[in-house]
Formats: sequence, C-alpha cells, structure tokens
Amino acid sequence: MKHFWIIIFVSLLAADQENEELIIDLKQSLMAPCCWSGTVYDHGNKELETEIRTLVEEGKTKQEALDHFVQAYGERILAIPVAQGFNIMVWVAPVIIAIAALTVLGLYLRTPHKIIEKSQASHQEESSIPFNEQIEKELQEMD
Repeated sequence: MKHFWIIIFVSLLAADQENEELIIDLKQSLMAPCCWSGTVYDHGNKELETEIRTLVEEGKTKQEALDHFVQAYGERILAIPVAQGFNIMVWVAPVIIAIAALTVLGLYLRTPHKIIEKSQASHQEESSIPFNEQIEKELQEMD
C-alpha cells in the first residue's frame, strides 16, 4: 500500500513539473498586451498569467492555448510569428541580409589587393619608360 501512495505522489509531482514547464513556455510564447514590447514572461502580466495557468490546469495543450489567445488578441499576441503569408519575410529577410553582407564584405576584402597590385604595376610601367634614366640625370643637372 505504501508503494501505491509513493507512485501516486511521484506521478503528481511529475505532472505538476510538466504543467509548470508548459506555463513557462506559454509565457515566453505570448507578447504582453500591456505594452507589446516583450513577452508575458518578461513583463509579468498577472491577468494573462492567471488565464494561462487556468488553461493548463484544464488540460489544454500548448497549441490549444495559443489558439485561444490568437482568437482573443489576434496574431499580434504571438512572440514568434506564424511562417505563412507576409510573415515569411521575418524568416527569409535575415538570411537575405546575411548573404548580401557577406558578399559586400568579400568584395571589400578583395578590393585593397587589386589597388595594391595596380599601384605596383604603375611603378613597373614607369621604370619601363625609354630614356628614363637619362631624363632623370638631366633633371638633376638642371638644379
């Protein structure tokens, strides 16, 4: 009989731990409607925290709870936008910007080498001028 109560107690603790993890996950997944500048987890909105806890205690899954809040507040409540329609740009734009930045950086790093090579080539061209030494000698004599 003791083992039965121990098993019940441990399973209740495990279920409570899972509920707490789900509550924290939901708090981090929802924006705080008080200021829309951070999540419920960051700002501590008491109304939403109570509503989240109630939904979890009723046995709702994460998706069911998120759907509930989307119906009440719209998609704006989600901390991570749904990847469909125009919201895809939120996921694609950073990749495009990163590729563009790496391209510009690569071009920038290659440019100085070309300038140095061109300046060295111009110095070599100067030394290949016919009668360059004679001209230099006569210019020095004029001083």
